[in-house]
Amino acid sequence: MLVSPVANRDSHSPLSTPKADDLSMPTSAHAPATSPVDRLAAIANGDHVPSEVHPQMHLEPPVLEIKNFNLWYGAKQAIHGITMNIPNNKVTALVGPSGCGKSTLLRSVNRLNDLLNNVRIDGDMRLNGDSIYDSRMDVIDLRKRMGMVFQKPNPFPMSIYENVVYSLRIDGERNRGVLDQICEKSLRGAALWDEVKDRLTETALGLSGGQQQRLCIARAIAAEPEVLLLDEPCSALDPIATGKVEDLIQELRGTYSVLIVTHNMQQASRTSDFTAFMYLGRLIEYGPTTEIFTKPILKETEAYVTGRFG
Repeated sequence: MLVSPVANRDSHSPLSTPKADDLSMPTSAHAPATSPVDRLAAIANGDHVPSEVHPQMHLEPPVLEIKNFNLWYGAKQAIHGITMNIPNNKVTALVGPSGCGKSTLLRSVNRLNDLLNNVRIDGDMRLNGDSIYDSRMDVIDLRKRMGMVFQKPNPFPMSIYENVVYSLRIDGERNRGVLDQICEKSLRGAALWDEVKDRLTETALGLSGGQQQRLCIARAIAAEPEVLLLDEPCSALDPIATGKVEDLIQELRGTYSVLIVTHNMQQASRTSDFTAFMYLGRLIEYGPTTEIFTKPILKETEAYVTGRFG
């Protein structure tokens, strides 16, 4: 999928509220619907503003259902009543200015926020029908059902081979034939096999940054996760390595359900099937990526994806 926004944007621009002039006149041929009240200003004032969810999102079978989800860090609310479905075997991108809650929402899916003090949640998430926040849910088992890749590559200080089969080892798999098969399959799936097949016993720390990130993806998919979570996986990579990871994400489409956080609008347009625009912890608009980038419903969404604020 290749949809280019009108303007490039700084991938780490600070959070800013758009000026009224920036939102007064849509720029696309398909003019987005205007609102009698500036949604983003209303949100900044603490008002409740409903999300715009495109009709197609209700037709996609979900792997993950997020229902009226709220999250607080102490007294500060970071996520406000988000309801959205993540489609099965598709790539969904979360975009929005820094501090809008993208990574907080992503980390809530595998309950990484449980590790922080003073975190409180309300609402629910369901992974293939199972409540993630049910008191009976085993968090370790839950995380085994997901793959997580962080901003910076984090290979373990062991061989390339042992990195890939790590999840199988801790589950008790000792059959060398099974481990070899999964290792090759995962490295091929991460487009890394041809580069490392003769170096499997070497330390993973000797790989380049881009190779290490693809190794982390191989390690994640070795466990055949129900959903793959990517938290700005290219933010620490050079353009060539970023291109390889983006190609990999597109190859994973149809086989894995991917939820990716990115600041890069062009990356979202290239790699994702669906895009959700977030602002100050709220879901603003959610729909097919082609529609979000070429004919969004809201003028605020168009202003963001075309680089007129952010």
